[in-house]
Amino acid sequence: MPQVRANGIQIEYDTFGDRSDRPLLMVMGLGAQMTAWRREFCEQLAATGHYVVRFDNRDVGLSEKIDAAGVPDIAGMMMKAAAGEAVSAPYTLDDMADDAFGLLDALDIERTHICGASMGGMIVQAMAIRAPRRVKSLTSIMSSTGNRDLPPARPEAMAALLSPPGKTRDEMMTRAISVARTIGSPAFPATEDEIRERALEAFARSFYPMGVARQMAAVAAHGNRKPALEQLALPALVVHGQADPLVPVEGGLDTHAALRGSKLLVIDGMGHDLPRAVWPQIVAGITALTTAAG
Repeated sequence: MPQVRANGIQIEYDTFGDRSDRPLLMVMGLGAQMTAWRREFCEQLAATGHYVVRFDNRDVGLSEKIDAAGVPDIAGMMMKAAAGEAVSAPYTLDDMADDAFGLLDALDIERTHICGASMGGMIVQAMAIRAPRRVKSLTSIMSSTGNRDLPPARPEAMAALLSPPGKTRDEMMTRAISVARTIGSPAFPATEDEIRERALEAFARSFYPMGVARQMAAVAAHGNRKPALEQLALPALVVHGQADPLVPVEGGLDTHAALRGSKLLVIDGMGHDLPRAVWPQIVAGITALTTAAG
């Protein structure tokens, strides 16, 4: 897969579809590599007229690691954020949004449709706020506005997220199964073999838990995007699982309320993942949005 220099760092990316089709930038969530946008999912989007670009965020996968920043005190940051206090982080979601714009510049894409999942949804929100002229449409999946008044993650989901990453492949595998069982979709459960296969693929490609801590700090430091989102006027789709225990559905509803005229797709039985069974609904929703937006 190719790399480019973007916003001062190396970014790993790949593409699907015809360059002459509607550009669609896909931004993944906390600690997730671009391969979490499954190849078949990207191919389905390409088949509906999109030039799909997926990439590894900074500090994950094969993109550049910000080692010099050290490991932040996540517990302390989360306590400050929950109390409404200012949080200092090695970088913020705005920096990650600028990484994405840098990638688009390197690919000579001036305006694009953008789609993000979880933290990726927060990043594409930041992109639209920072440079709305460059955004044709926005899709926010299982994400939120950063509004501190929203319900928090369920305790078991937060405990899974903050659980030690493990030091060996077997420990990582055990954790991956536990996390998937805790935050995944109750109506569309993945088999243990599927979870193992995806976890092994991710582990073999890159295992870098320090980057996850810095990305968590970036989320905690970004604050409430709702007032800025309310000022936007752009085509948007909000997708959320009714059964999401990590980012409760209220986060999606708040995003929908903030983005004037946005479409809302709430999927019964979907948790904080992207099960294959819901791909047709999501692909159809994105395609309808981008087709209407041009």
